[in-house]
Amino acid sequence: MLKKALLVVDYTVDFVAVDGALTCGKPGIALEEYITELTEQFLDEQHFVVMPVDLHELEDPYHPETKQFPPHNIRGTAGRDLYGSLQNVYEKRKEAIYWMDKTRFSAFAGTDLELQLRSRAITEIHLVGVCTDICILHTAVDAYNRGFTIVIHEKGVASFDAEGHAWALRHFENTLGATIIK
Repeated sequence: MLKKALLVVDYTVDFVAVDGALTCGKPGIALEEYITELTEQFLDEQHFVVMPVDLHELEDPYHPETKQFPPHNIRGTAGRDLYGSLQNVYEKRKEAIYWMDKTRFSAFAGTDLELQLRSRAITEIHLVGVCTDICILHTAVDAYNRGFTIVIHEKGVASFDAEGHAWALRHFENTLGATIIK
């Protein structure tokens, strides 16, 4: 039975492309090859691969991000597509990938992620995607609180905030006891 999972968090056009609605820009773009190759490796080894993808409704008055950030990852828009070559991998192998809409920073908040992981006896989660100090961080904290072993791939995470990125990497290792793969 599978024991580890790869979570590719929010690696979408809106968060990564130069013209994305809430983009990391170059730091996010630089992750493409690493994330795509790691995803293919996990799939080839028959590990559980999850795509937790941000989902918002246009001008949702009840969502806290509506006032914090410009509209992004809006239902039905190309901004929710996976970025670059990762979209091709998804199209070719989507039967082996668990797509999961999420509406909060953490991939655990209001989703069935924990149920999916527990039902497969997964104890170790590997995190890649964006943003290091927002959705990756909140997902890692929730994983820690649920007793999962956490692995962060440093070459697979980025943010639009370089200081926040560096702080989050230290926090993963020093506070959450995560393994950082350099």
